[in-house]
Amino acid sequence: MKKTTEKKVKRISRAGLARSVGGNAVNFIFLCIIAAFMALPLLYVISNAFKPMDEIFVYPPRLYVINPTLSNFKNLSSLMSQSWIPFSRYIFNSVFVTAISTFLQIIFASMAAYVLEKREFPGKRIFFGTVVISLMFTATVTAIPNYIIMNSLNMVNTYFALILPAAASSMGLYLMKQFIATSVPTVILEAARVDGASEMRIFWQIVMPLVKPAWLTLIIFSFQSIWSTTGNGYIYTETLKPLNYALSQVVSGGVARTGSAAAVAFIMLLPPLVVFIVSQSNILNTMASSGIKE
Repeated sequence: MKKTTEKKVKRISRAGLARSVGGNAVNFIFLCIIAAFMALPLLYVISNAFKPMDEIFVYPPRLYVINPTLSNFKNLSSLMSQSWIPFSRYIFNSVFVTAISTFLQIIFASMAAYVLEKREFPGKRIFFGTVVISLMFTATVTAIPNYIIMNSLNMVNTYFALILPAAASSMGLYLMKQFIATSVPTVILEAARVDGASEMRIFWQIVMPLVKPAWLTLIIFSFQSIWSTTGNGYIYTETLKPLNYALSQVVSGGVARTGSAAAVAFIMLLPPLVVFIVSQSNILNTMASSGIKE
């Protein structure tokens, strides 16, 4: 009893210290310093997009722009207008592939995670262990197996060559499973079964609303990874290639296109940044809930 009481006193004293004015000030200053370092690359990309050529090549580089201009975007627009494929076609390809891939990944990951976490079946641990091991391999390692599979399914040079591998991402499955484990009580599911609810009704009306922060977080991760794909190795027809491929051709033009390359970096950064800003509160909820146990 004495040891237990002493531990409780120590915990209370530590919590009081952490909530003190001095402790909060130190934490705030530390977090501001870390946030500043994390924001520097973002600020540099944004400012570079509006810099004239003489400011882009100045040394040492500056994080701010003195004479902002839209010439980089005008030059990029001029370059893209010379392409025999309309610029809108590249935008459509990226938006279509990103939207479909993200939607399918959320559906597949949520369904598989629900079964893995809340249902019992033979080989459950082995299957989940395989999913965890697959997280160790990068896209470069799995590129050749993915190509062989897509080729055997006659899906090379189609949208499906980009959509299916993204929809079957093991990262999404792992994220959803861990969140379901901490946010979906088994008691609620059992009560719904007693009331006669089917598994599909339980999944759509109980599980999915409870894990909303998780699948909104997955939308951000999925959008970011799919939006930046170039489709190299899978897409050969020019009319099917995504926006990132077309913009990468601009960047490869050499030093003369440095300003246009800065505009390209800003354009590719903007959509994921907007999606993150809109859903940032849900990411914080997901991260906070990941360490909670029943």
